[in-house]
Amino acid sequence: MKYSVIIVANGIGSRMNLGYNKAYLKLDDDRTILRHSMDLFMNDEECKEIIVVTSADDFYASWNEFWSGNILIARGGKTRQESVYNGLFVAREDYVLVHDAARPYLELEDLEALKEALKNNDGAVLCVPCKDTIKKVSDTYIEETYKREELYQAQTPQGFKRELLLDCFNKAIEDNYVGTDDSSLVEKYSNTKVKLVVGSYNNIKITTEEDLR
Repeated sequence: MKYSVIIVANGIGSRMNLGYNKAYLKLDDDRTILRHSMDLFMNDEECKEIIVVTSADDFYASWNEFWSGNILIARGGKTRQESVYNGLFVAREDYVLVHDAARPYLELEDLEALKEALKNNDGAVLCVPCKDTIKKVSDTYIEETYKREELYQAQTPQGFKRELLLDCFNKAIEDNYVGTDDSSLVEKYSNTKVKLVVGSYNNIKITTEEDLR
């Protein structure tokens, strides 16, 4: 399955107190978080283009290697949703995966499982079962306890037909609606059933210093 991948790498790293975009933080092997997140796609023949949503100056300042593939840069927006929207206009393949640069530990078997699900579905999302009991709270008081066996934590990549995702983003803009992830827009603005693909707990999102390995 040929696809484009949008890697969202726009931010200032405020929760890590870096003073710069955490995507450009170097890990122990001297590769940046962003480079880790790109490498799996760079080695996938079915990935026809990598669209990095970030500051072009930051990207080129950190990139010192040659790669014969197709890397494109899209301008970051004020929100993650706006950043993904900018990336969608650059994407050219019929299917697009959206991945957070802050998830550098995506595993090949999970990427392949997501792509396999997209052969028979217009949308698919990597998720893992919730380990903890989830409470609904109002004004510091617990109102309800959800059934843990029905709850999953969404991850990225999230994959969709490009035209479907773009249509849902356009409708969200008309409504001035901001979703919590890309799938939430498809759930709200289409009749498409989004396929759940069970992923790995290793595919963590680096948000604070405690998340670094």
